[in-house]
Amino acid sequence: MDPNTGITKEADVTGSGLDDKRTGRRQSAFNRRKSSAVVDEAPAAIVEASALNAADRRLAEMGYVQVYKREFSWLSTISFALSISGLFASVSTTFIYPFEAGGASSAIWCWLISGFGCYCIALSVAELVSAYPTSGGLYFTCKYLAPPEWVPEIAWLTGWLNLLGQIAGAASTEYGCAQLLLAAVSMASDFNGYVPTDRQTVGVMAAFTTLHAALNSLNTAALEKMTKTYVIFHLAVLFSCCVVLLAMCDYKHSSAYTWTTVVDNSGWRPTGWSFIFGFLSASWTMTDYDATAHIAEEIKDPEIKAPWSIAIALGFTWIGGWLFTIVLAYCSGDPTHTLSNVVVQPVAQIFYDVIGRNGGIFFTVAACFILNFTAMTAIQAGARTIWAYSRDEMLPGSRIWYKINKRTDTPIIAVWLFCTCCVLINLIGLGSYTAISAIFNLTAIALDWSYCIPIVCKLAYGKFERGPFHLGKFSVPINVWAIVWTTFVTIIYVMPTIRPVTPQNMNYVIVLIAAVAIFSIGYWYAAGRYYYIGPRNNAQLIMGVEGEGKAGSSGGSSDEKRVVQ
Repeated sequence: MDPNTGITKEADVTGSGLDDKRTGRRQSAFNRRKSSAVVDEAPAAIVEASALNAADRRLAEMGYVQVYKREFSWLSTISFALSISGLFASVSTTFIYPFEAGGASSAIWCWLISGFGCYCIALSVAELVSAYPTSGGLYFTCKYLAPPEWVPEIAWLTGWLNLLGQIAGAASTEYGCAQLLLAAVSMASDFNGYVPTDRQTVGVMAAFTTLHAALNSLNTAALEKMTKTYVIFHLAVLFSCCVVLLAMCDYKHSSAYTWTTVVDNSGWRPTGWSFIFGFLSASWTMTDYDATAHIAEEIKDPEIKAPWSIAIALGFTWIGGWLFTIVLAYCSGDPTHTLSNVVVQPVAQIFYDVIGRNGGIFFTVAACFILNFTAMTAIQAGARTIWAYSRDEMLPGSRIWYKINKRTDTPIIAVWLFCTCCVLINLIGLGSYTAISAIFNLTAIALDWSYCIPIVCKLAYGKFERGPFHLGKFSVPINVWAIVWTTFVTIIYVMPTIRPVTPQNMNYVIVLIAAVAIFSIGYWYAAGRYYYIGPRNNAQLIMGVEGEGKAGSSGGSSDEKRVVQ
């Protein structure tokens, strides 16, 4: 019996002589941990294959019982995958980084280059999601990609990176919603009468988060209906904004300036180093690729719809975001004036200068509305992540967070836990915006590495079995580039974007990375290794064998039990 998957094998290969003493000791320790961990574990649920549809049967083969209703269709799944990036709003709030670092040309070229690297990560994630579609996302794939004796440690690290990254990402999205709404209020006073305070921003953030938690407490059918309307609204706002900006801007930059002139406002030397900070905008926008995977158990035909939705949505985000960035670059005006915006939102200043106050307010509020959709989907994905981890008893208090509300068939307790964490993180903004910015910066680093760890396992151990969505002969090159790109861009993530460096503009994300590492490793050795065994088998699939009972060969049941891998 495989100690990780629960699948019966014809031969025990752990004693084949190919394993060294260290592997043998690890295997023995793993077996002892598993033996002690499952003393109080409920027996696996017995499910009959003939009573299940294809998606539920595949889930049972992977060890889980279907709990949610599969309400998400093609449109709502693609809309969900697109909403997690919040293209229009995310570009609007992150445009400041490339524009400040290298000007218009940095924003354009860095988005194109960085977008390609991010898309390779997205395709690599989609490939794994197709093969193993569960609410655990990339965390769960470690069960099949890593050596059995290493699964607990690898899944533990991957899971905590992913969860902390999601919490930081949702918190930053909620904070961004508040910033955009208050920027619109400030714009109504022509940026002269009203300037938001940190307390007001945190207060509005808390209100938005409470609203999103309440909406995420609805059933899956209601969430699906809300989600599928998003994509239409988003595309309409994005297209109309580009047309209006190009039509109404009377001072557009020349193509020579827009595409070739580097304006170094960051203080870094040489200028080329300043230029590459432009990679941050696309990398912060194109992230949380596996959010769609976390609702896989609410999607019809998830092994097809989930990966294709990721590929389509992130492909559109890459190209659509690049085109929107080009429009903003042409209409950006004088960099010094645009960057001096009192609410630190240069795109809001571009809207105000080009379209006027009323038009600027409309598109800023529209960006806020779109970012609210992003927060909604991020919370839904995050709550399902907590629920999935609790199903495997990875988190403290798992039996509480795993509970499903009988009226909505959704994990309401997990929803409110996730949102509470987001609010608590954002309270740091009352004391230091520099500190909270570092937490937001942690999002992309933690999430991207939670994807790369399973990708590395896929390449290193050769245990991957492809699903319906596969990259074919390009799979390995795309996987390799995803890892290389993540390694490269992580260096940029940890660097301060402005010089001279002061306590106020220092990038403290490196401190947070160390804190996350110390927490996950320390918690593992202090407690996790004594109870956590990796993704569990909570279901046993029964395959009926017709005619066996009639023949009387067994004198009893006409079914035999087996767990299908």
